[in-house]
Amino acid sequence: MTSLLNLLQWRYATKKFNPAKVVPQDKLDRILEAVRLTATSSGLQPYEVIVVTQREAREHILPVAWNQAQVVDASHLLVFAAWDNYTAERINMMFDLVNDERGFKNEGWESYRQMLLGTYVPRDAEVNYQHAARQAYIGVGTALIAAAEEQVDATPMEGFDPKAVDQILGLDKRGLRSVVIMPLGYRADEGDWLANLKKVRRSRENFVTEVK
Repeated sequence: MTSLLNLLQWRYATKKFNPAKVVPQDKLDRILEAVRLTATSSGLQPYEVIVVTQREAREHILPVAWNQAQVVDASHLLVFAAWDNYTAERINMMFDLVNDERGFKNEGWESYRQMLLGTYVPRDAEVNYQHAARQAYIGVGTALIAAAEEQVDATPMEGFDPKAVDQILGLDKRGLRSVVIMPLGYRADEGDWLANLKKVRRSRENFVTEVK
């Protein structure tokens, strides 16, 4: 745990990437696998991760991401995109997958399926999207930790036009809405104003409340 805390102390929201340095595939695969294995509400995994390496796509995203150079200079651009709604098809897909993988059906699990179908499906689509987006943020946090473990720089970004990114990547046609974009790569040796500044966080006493 000490080494992980040291890595979290090391990481920061990189502002300038070295375009010449590419994240090795094995490191990228481990980061993505960590996200795939992370927690989500009811195990529904209501979001996907789109890995964008194509230069043209990223150049289209750049102006709708406030011209933040990380979008094109980083090795990879991850886009966390949540389901636009919970549908019976999507919920059943995940419950059926659990049954298939485990090789049996559980009465309590099937009752839980019906409860979710009765609760989520009739609900307003925007309410469902907001719930799904919060699950995507869990994946964002996991990706940051996994990237630090691999000593890969990562910058979570909300500063972009989600609708424009959805259109550029065709996410709207897939029932997905972009939530966060995350450039992955390696910090530049110079030119990043944030690189050498002290990491500042609230003290434990002002951040953690213990109820005993």
